[in-house]
Amino acid sequence: MGDDDGLDLGGEDVTGIDGGSKKSGGGLADLLPNLLKFAAIGLGALVFIVTVAVITFNIMNGRGESQTVFDPTAEYVGTRPQYATFNLIGQLSTSTRDQNHTVIVDMVIGYDMNNNAASTELTARVVQLRDFTRNYFAGKYYSELEPANEMVLKQEIRELLNTRYLDTAKVREIYFIKLDVMET
Repeated sequence: MGDDDGLDLGGEDVTGIDGGSKKSGGGLADLLPNLLKFAAIGLGALVFIVTVAVITFNIMNGRGESQTVFDPTAEYVGTRPQYATFNLIGQLSTSTRDQNHTVIVDMVIGYDMNNNAASTELTARVVQLRDFTRNYFAGKYYSELEPANEMVLKQEIRELLNTRYLDTAKVREIYFIKLDVMET
């Protein structure tokens, strides 16, 4: 007899010394690798399904993180519309409300291009517009006329003109050719 007697190298039945037949491997030992393989596949599928469900839910509810990064405080820089301008108001001079400063202003009104009705109305109201401009700046304190407040001034003037002084014309922009505040 050789050294390999009784060893199951080929996988066939081996007859032992007592003449009985032995089967290779037990039932649980053969089943365990297959059971672990299916458990790993099932667990991987479950993780994949949950991940896809969570991502889809976040996208549908709008709570997912945005891929686009932008600064919400930055102003939109696009093509600016062109406006026709009304500059017949001319340069005006008045004292501020606190009487310590003189304001010299030359204001231009921007309105929709090719709007003949607006052009006609602005021209017809040139005296009212000059009076409005003088009164507006005479009612302001020196601190309100600082360069940092220029955008606020333009917004207020535009709103007042559109709501109280003009009927058909709509002021779209206010431009200051000159806005000087000098101490008297």
